[in-house]
Amino acid sequence: MPTHTLHFRLYSTVASLPDNWDTLAVSNIFLSKAYLSVLEQSAPENLTPHFIGLFKEDMLCGIALAQYINLSDVNTLGQRERGFCVKEYLFKKFSSKVLVLGNNMLTGQNAYLLDKGVDEVAALVQFEKALYALKKHYRKQCIYINLITVKDFNESEYPDFDAAGYTGYYKFCTQPNMVFNRRYDWENMDDYLAALGTKYRTQYNRARKKAAGIEKKQLNCDEIKRYGTIIQELYLTVAGNASFNTFHLPVDHFYTFKKLLGDNFRFYGYFLDGKMVGFNTLIKNGADMDTYFLGYDASIQKEKMLYLNMLYDMAAYSINKQFNHIIYGRSAMEIKSSVGAQAEPVYGLIKHTTPLINRSMEWLFNYFDPKVAWNERSPFKAEVPVSV
Repeated sequence: MPTHTLHFRLYSTVASLPDNWDTLAVSNIFLSKAYLSVLEQSAPENLTPHFIGLFKEDMLCGIALAQYINLSDVNTLGQRERGFCVKEYLFKKFSSKVLVLGNNMLTGQNAYLLDKGVDEVAALVQFEKALYALKKHYRKQCIYINLITVKDFNESEYPDFDAAGYTGYYKFCTQPNMVFNRRYDWENMDDYLAALGTKYRTQYNRARKKAAGIEKKQLNCDEIKRYGTIIQELYLTVAGNASFNTFHLPVDHFYTFKKLLGDNFRFYGYFLDGKMVGFNTLIKNGADMDTYFLGYDASIQKEKMLYLNMLYDMAAYSINKQFNHIIYGRSAMEIKSSVGAQAEPVYGLIKHTTPLINRSMEWLFNYFDPKVAWNERSPFKAEVPVSV
């Protein structure tokens, strides 16, 4: 498809999106109107979504998500840094206004989808133009964008960005996406357990024994709303210990998610003596199952091995329901690999809008987001067959 026939349109509300938007979003729930409505109604306070339609003449042939993120009021470096922090000060002063092509709340390529036959390079040219149009939009409001970034893509996709003229960007790779691949002959959790090596089957049995007394329950909309305060406390316990934060979810986020996505969003509460002590969430996305945010009571997490049990529960549901992949996302790579997830590198592009600062982007990026050392585990027997 020739480049000159493509053009973009920006949308700020889901109601204004073209009627046939979901026809293109059918392969990724995270670009559907239902999910975009969650962002519109219950995004973090410092995040504003923007929607991009790509057209050939008047025919919609591509869709994309962009986000403006204001990091000024977020404790970006988490609870590791107390009091005045030079690193935090410098980050917020020079890099707090960010435009993202993609979804900062998820891991993976949830940035755009194209209709069959649309030239990828030509589309990427238009998406970058859309980012700069948004930059101009914010400048009119006296908001000056510091960083423009694209996330997340695979190594094989990078040449398309290069061919599209994404010059001056620093290509980065942070923590990998941890993906659990269901083996083709696994029909239930017993098949998974039979494939584990002795050490990791022992780990599974020990974790399940430790969880004695914990009751797991799927919550509906009303129940999520009723437990809203404790859910937020449990979520913030985990989010506050993260090494790098760019947002905090509002209290009504999970309720809104359940209300708009229904059975495609599953919320599980964990209870001990009638008190909620943890939760996890799953999102059905075609043949894949995406894990979402979770939370737990730090005072019982270690004793009950609650986090590890949640990972097993996510795997069990996904295997029993025959999902091909579980997207465990970033963070806690070692423990996720111990249940069978494998590291898949994901890449991004980032550019500072001040040329002098942009020249040092590689050094700055590694200063603010240092590498995390971890040991990848191999829990399965050598003879386990390949995945689906």
